[in-house]
Amino acid sequence: MGSGKILVAQGGGPTAVINQSLVGVALEARRFREVTKVYGALHGVRGIIDENFVDLTQETSHNLELVAATPSSALGSTRDKPDLKYCAEIFNVLRAHEIEHFFYIGGNDSSDTVRIVSEQARAAGYPLRAIHIPKTIDNDLVGSDHTPGFPSAARFVAQAFAGANLDNASLPGVYVGVVMGRHAGFLTAAAALGKKFPDDGPHLIYLPERVFSIERFLADVKSTYERYGRCVIAVSEGIHDASGEPIATLLAKEVERDAHGNVQLSGTGALADLLCDEIKAKLGIKRVRGDTFGYLQRSFIGCVSDVDQREAREVGEKAVQYAMWGDRDGSVAIKRTGFYSADYELLPLETVAGKTRTMEDEFIAASGTDVTDAFRLYLRPLLGSGMPDAYRLRPAPVAKILKR
Repeated sequence: MGSGKILVAQGGGPTAVINQSLVGVALEARRFREVTKVYGALHGVRGIIDENFVDLTQETSHNLELVAATPSSALGSTRDKPDLKYCAEIFNVLRAHEIEHFFYIGGNDSSDTVRIVSEQARAAGYPLRAIHIPKTIDNDLVGSDHTPGFPSAARFVAQAFAGANLDNASLPGVYVGVVMGRHAGFLTAAAALGKKFPDDGPHLIYLPERVFSIERFLADVKSTYERYGRCVIAVSEGIHDASGEPIATLLAKEVERDAHGNVQLSGTGALADLLCDEIKAKLGIKRVRGDTFGYLQRSFIGCVSDVDQREAREVGEKAVQYAMWGDRDGSVAIKRTGFYSADYELLPLETVAGKTRTMEDEFIAASGTDVTDAFRLYLRPLLGSGMPDAYRLRPAPVAKILKR
């Protein structure tokens, strides 16, 4: 008989619903008699290497439910990107603690970590079930209709742009909002769901799936400004030129890079400022403002999709079920059925690990600066219930007396 020990960890950027998946694992595991302990690793794979575990078996169900409804990663996270040697250390710790089921909640890199650890356990003849539980606000995991964390972040982006549009309509000018998304534009595209009236912003949406030209950008802004007397713009942090060079790099005098050597896009407001400077200098528009959403969109409390909450819980529960009843490792994927419902499937790790999904062409308008109705139909049910709405006055003009 085995040890009955389970280990769960969280990796990558936090989301508004990642704790639902954690609690889904912890509570679902209690339904199985063969489970003796549910451990949590503090700060992801780094916590595994350092053997920083907490015993989730001792948590009350009530407190777990409170944690589930709280954004961000309750166990803490990490940006470590394990290589083969790192994963070998992970496996050695799992074996030393007699862990038989390993659940890692995360995105692309996390799925690849699970794949490598799974292969090492198989090669060593060690009985380990390794399951990747999906999470990312970028919505860029291959094989899933969508990824937990994305709907809530998309809800925030849609509402934020709806608010920015109202502000911009009151005091007309140009507004630039930069949204997360290095390679996939799903989150930036969500800004379109904040529109209600035909002249509402965002009037222009720029995604990393399309080549970005400064000259065309300025022409688009000029045309839109002349048409509406204002312009609201949603820009993905990952926009790039025809050679693939990030626009932030081309415009910036100094470039900041992260621990993996990538150009730092999320932790700086440089792109918004640079684009605003271009508009002011080249178009002569005085009222130009820019924002970088940055971390705000990841764990914004009180702006959570109920659909996202439910599905994030269920991918955690399904992961345990697949591990306990199945005979293979894998990555849990959400599959859309009907309009709207979801089912779940366990995909082979190698079909998900290290791969990146980008927005499908059918979701991007021919202009390259808007989304299609197909995308709106795709995203709307994911945003959940109770989306706020905006209304306008229906002014009845009073005849002028002095200035006829």
